[in-house]
Amino acid sequence: MSTRMLIDARHPEETRVAVATGNRIEEFDFESAEHKQLKGNIYLAKVTRVEPSLQAAFIDYGGNRHGFLAFSEIHPDYYQIPKADREALLREEAEHAAEEERLRAAEDDDEGDVEETEAEAIEAEADENGTGEGNGENGAEEAGTGSNRSPVDESAADELRKKRQNLRRRYKIQDVIQRRQVLLVQVVKEERGNKGAALTTYLSLAGRYCVLMPNTSHGGGISRKISNGADRKRLKSIMSDLNLPKTMGLIVRTAGLSRTKTEIKRDFDYLARLWDEIRERTLKSSAPALIYRDSDLIKRAIRDLYHRDISDVIVEGEDGYKAARGFMKLLMPSHVRRVALHSEATPLFQRYGSRTSFRPCTSRSSS
Repeated sequence: MSTRMLIDARHPEETRVAVATGNRIEEFDFESAEHKQLKGNIYLAKVTRVEPSLQAAFIDYGGNRHGFLAFSEIHPDYYQIPKADREALLREEAEHAAEEERLRAAEDDDEGDVEETEAEAIEAEADENGTGEGNGENGAEEAGTGSNRSPVDESAADELRKKRQNLRRRYKIQDVIQRRQVLLVQVVKEERGNKGAALTTYLSLAGRYCVLMPNTSHGGGISRKISNGADRKRLKSIMSDLNLPKTMGLIVRTAGLSRTKTEIKRDFDYLARLWDEIRERTLKSSAPALIYRDSDLIKRAIRDLYHRDISDVIVEGEDGYKAARGFMKLLMPSHVRRVALHSEATPLFQRYGSRTSFRPCTSRSSS
């Protein structure tokens, strides 16, 4: 019995997705235009106000309220300082990060079940957003759980991290960031109450098995929940073969534990292509502008629910069809032919199964 992914994108107010085997729904999700998430979205934005007392800036990214950007969330590339000073700052950070990584790698050679705090936090954010496998097994453990690192090495690594974070404290936000300055930002917390969204310039793009940090040179590694030393060494070897630029970081998520080198590389290649698209779109845009929507249901469905046993991805709605086809081309180019436009008069869900015959076994709502 064939398995299909059905995407009803006829109406901009609501999008519905079902993965059905025959008349039985294996997965179901829907998204309302009124409740679309901002978290994970990337915007080209403009600084509207620098607040020295808060050491933060307020940012116009096109949302209902201006976003909040803490100084610690601003990448040094955006500092309005001489190029030589910026390069020196980044070089010092890289040296501290390399030494920190060396200490942690030494522990990986022993038992290696703890990874960088930054990697844990980003993976946890990715899982909270519903990215990856969606099986509830991803995410960071409690700090220190199952750690076999010696107190001396742990203290040394933590001290290096603090030094790296303190390097920027020689600057004040009002001295290096200016009003009307344009930044590429990502939403890390939704708008809540009267507060605007919390933003960062340290971007992360989550795939099924990896999280790419395109402008973070001192983050990445293996999820700490992958605690077996042999598994970690295998995944480290795969990561080293990817030849990441020094300006990028990559995390292999828990979902990548049993995946092959080919599967992890394919996921990385998809994220690298996605980053290239984001950069191209940024160069063609004027702030404030939405550059990348992480919470788009069609993209999430193809990224998280699509698998090789699905014979067809049938989309109702011209815009939805173009979006699905374009994203499939980015994610798995050889499977683009499986994306088809539903052009019959009978609505898609009625055509492939009446409401009474659908028997959902899993239901997830994005609204």
